[in-house]
Amino acid sequence: MGTSWSAQIVAPPDGCAAAIETVLARIIDQMSNWEADSAISRFNRAPIGEWMPLPADMMTVLRAGLDMARLSNGAFDPAIGRLVDQWGFGPGIPGQPAYAIPAPWTRIEVDRHHARRLADITLDFSGIAKGFAVDAVAQELRDLGVANFLVEIGGELRGDGIKPDGQPWWVDVEAPPGLAIPTLRVALSDCAIATSGDYRRFRMQDDARLSHSIDPATGAPIAPGVASVTVLHNSAMLADAWATAITILGPDRGMALATRSGLAARLVLRRDAGPMEYMTPALTAMLE
Repeated sequence: MGTSWSAQIVAPPDGCAAAIETVLARIIDQMSNWEADSAISRFNRAPIGEWMPLPADMMTVLRAGLDMARLSNGAFDPAIGRLVDQWGFGPGIPGQPAYAIPAPWTRIEVDRHHARRLADITLDFSGIAKGFAVDAVAQELRDLGVANFLVEIGGELRGDGIKPDGQPWWVDVEAPPGLAIPTLRVALSDCAIATSGDYRRFRMQDDARLSHSIDPATGAPIAPGVASVTVLHNSAMLADAWATAITILGPDRGMALATRSGLAARLVLRRDAGPMEYMTPALTAMLE
């Protein structure tokens, strides 16, 4: 996944780290676009219109991604792989032609155990797979009998139970560099948190800073402005996907959708006059 993982575990059983590595290896084998023999890479190479059986985890993520695409009216798009490659954020060759059809996610069809492409588009789970991996590791720990832990993968976290001193798992949300905003500190207790930002993954082109967050509606990286979006949810996978969708939609449409959906979310906007912080009512109530 191009990132690191960590876990704080109270009274870990023997073999705990190996069990976590096994879970992560399974997910990479299914959902890494950087592995030529992964399930997602084989799916993206399959002939258009041909049904392909998918592993259970990948099918779970694909279904969740398609649901999120519908909820966000396409702002979150699990079939954005061509654009990710075109802008230099994927394993493909930058600058190659991307798809020229609207709503790529509508060109993916699924049944109970199979999926197929209906056009020359490719899946990319970079906006949802890390969150799914956090959930999967958390479930593995529960299956091992662990009740108290904090799991982190690339900045997406889930906390269950409490620390040995009786305190919850306190987490500080990283402030975007150079922006003077209050620290957002939350207690993760049977809850997950995910943040999407413009300061971790980007590249420079002709002196312009290109965000890795690509708007499917325009086919280009989002305009400068949204510095970070943080979402709390009982599912790290959905927190991850929602943070991506809200980032794409921006402060007005994104936070309006988050409010209508009852999400606990915060958006930080870069402005020449100084940063502006938006919070949904659900997050305000949670912090109170």
